[in-house]
Amino acid sequence: MAASEGTSAPGPSEYIAHHLQNFATGHQTSIVDFHVWNLDTLFWSILCGIVTILILRLAARKATPGVPGRFQCAIEMLVEMVEDQSKSIVHGNRTFIAPLALFVFIWVALMNSLDFIPVDLPTRVIGWLGLSEVFPHQRIVPTADLNGTFGIALGVFVLMIYYNLKIKGPGGFVHELLSAPFGAHPILWIPNLALNIIEFVAKTVSLALRLFGNMYAGELLFLLIALLGGLWSFGADTTVLGFIGHVIAGSVWAIFHILIVLLQAFIFMMLTLVYIGQAHDKH
Repeated sequence: MAASEGTSAPGPSEYIAHHLQNFATGHQTSIVDFHVWNLDTLFWSILCGIVTILILRLAARKATPGVPGRFQCAIEMLVEMVEDQSKSIVHGNRTFIAPLALFVFIWVALMNSLDFIPVDLPTRVIGWLGLSEVFPHQRIVPTADLNGTFGIALGVFVLMIYYNLKIKGPGGFVHELLSAPFGAHPILWIPNLALNIIEFVAKTVSLALRLFGNMYAGELLFLLIALLGGLWSFGADTTVLGFIGHVIAGSVWAIFHILIVLLQAFIFMMLTLVYIGQAHDKH
């Protein structure tokens, strides 16, 4: 965030606070506020979803039975990896589930990868376009926003309920909720139901918080590293040291963050398969 002419440069706390604010329809006044929409999270997540569809469509159109190129080879490796995992976890029809898992992996990986864009670049581009008043804030990593990860996790929750109803039927699903894990005796219905509800809620919450926590921490570290490169703006006479630390720390963390980006996408995909696979199992 560049300081405007005639004003002092922002301090470290102001700099970080500015970059951690979403471009939203309003100011959030409570922990849960459905009147507030984070428009930047919606835009970048939808854009990454569209790019994912285009990548998979391009791979399908360019697939040849001959010697595959690098792009086709990479997609085939992903498809094979996802197919092997889905086959070992989901014991049933995987016509929709395996492609879904592939889409989830690439989609989450793309959203996570937006963290590699320099933290000040979106703000500067908006400033160059003269749109700073229209877009005062812009967070481009949807998975670093708890609203974004909860939205995806809720989608997985809906799929869990859908497959439970589809595989077991409404009666079988209700029977399982009331009889597992302690037994079908009527006196055990309430504790069984309570534990099963807690399990569904815990799966959804943990799925969202795990991805959010890792990506939010990564975003925060990139912001702290960015501060090293701008020490002169905060009145510290350590410009050279700050620049060197910024380059070294930024490079090391970016390389390590590649592992986090892909690992979190893989974990999210695996947990999606596990939760849907559990819906296929009957107690």
